[in-house]
Amino acid sequence: MKIGKEKIKAILALENGTTFQGYAFGNTEVESCGEVVFNTAMTGYQEIMTDPSYKGQIMCFTYPHIGNYGVNPIDVESRALQTEGIIVKEYSDTYSNFRATESLGTWMEDSGKLGISGIDTRMLVRILRSEGAMRGIISAKETDSSVLVERARGLDSMEGLDLTAGVTCEQKYSWIPTEEPFEMKSTHNGKRFKVAAFDFGIKRNILRRLASYGCDVTVYPAKTSAAEVLASNPDGIFLSNGPGDPAATTYAIETIKQLAGKKPIFGICLGHQLLGLAFGADTYKLKFGHRGANHPVKNLLTGIIEISSQNHGFAVDINTLPPELEPTHINLNDNTLSGFRHREMPIFSVQYHPEASPGPHDSDYLFRQFVEMMGE
Repeated sequence: MKIGKEKIKAILALENGTTFQGYAFGNTEVESCGEVVFNTAMTGYQEIMTDPSYKGQIMCFTYPHIGNYGVNPIDVESRALQTEGIIVKEYSDTYSNFRATESLGTWMEDSGKLGISGIDTRMLVRILRSEGAMRGIISAKETDSSVLVERARGLDSMEGLDLTAGVTCEQKYSWIPTEEPFEMKSTHNGKRFKVAAFDFGIKRNILRRLASYGCDVTVYPAKTSAAEVLASNPDGIFLSNGPGDPAATTYAIETIKQLAGKKPIFGICLGHQLLGLAFGADTYKLKFGHRGANHPVKNLLTGIIEISSQNHGFAVDINTLPPELEPTHINLNDNTLSGFRHREMPIFSVQYHPEASPGPHDSDYLFRQFVEMMGE
């Protein structure tokens, strides 16, 4: 904190009755309510906080020092700050980076978001790992912890929630790539492909990666009909990441059923889950989810281990895959399904994030695979 700046006390209350005392930063006039989860990435807090997949969630960062490099207008994955709030061990109001334009706390204050610092994040993560992700509230206004616990218990569960309406675009648009510093480059053979991308909460770096491989991307709202998309005659269809329970996004499942077999399809994260549901598989809620930039995934087709960026609280049940879907990737931390492909149709998907941002680029080849599929 800045010298002379008064610290404001705050409380984090969990639905299991556990409470933490800390200090508020960001916008202290609001409260943060949502599902409390944790992310193990050491960098990339700005990309994480603007990822629409975190809508409805309060993020606990396991890395102890957050805010030291500030924020900038480039490292954003959507048009708004998406996490409901954040939890950190130590918040730095003083920042130092040549790209930074303001502090993390100022950005959060302007965005109407609240954070809490000074708590034992290791203890919190142990609770979440043993008992599972749970509902919680951060408040700098309510001083009675018992009141906050009861309010946390009254929040909606993530199961059964369709949150795409709050993050999808209002109307279709064409993604226009811009030259950005530190952008990862790719090469393609000069042929360009028309891609129709369903926006269930799409990250900007997905659009950047598709464009870098020679794709002209048109982004469609989540509830766009299959007929409208097919009328534009795209070369391929992309199903994006997004928040909430995939089983609750029933309209998307029906649309995917109508698209299957018509065009090549590539799905990521929520898009992967929706594809599985469209073909008859089941999804289920993970105990505490996978969120971080260092998750090992095994490619079952090549035997290669990929270090991946992940962010999901639901998964496709590998035991319910229909015969026409072949598992292609497995998460080595818990052996959950991380990818599949159709045995006959040009369709494949992964549970994790090959676009990274933040994270490693081991799986960037999947964008090339999609382009090659459209070229066949």
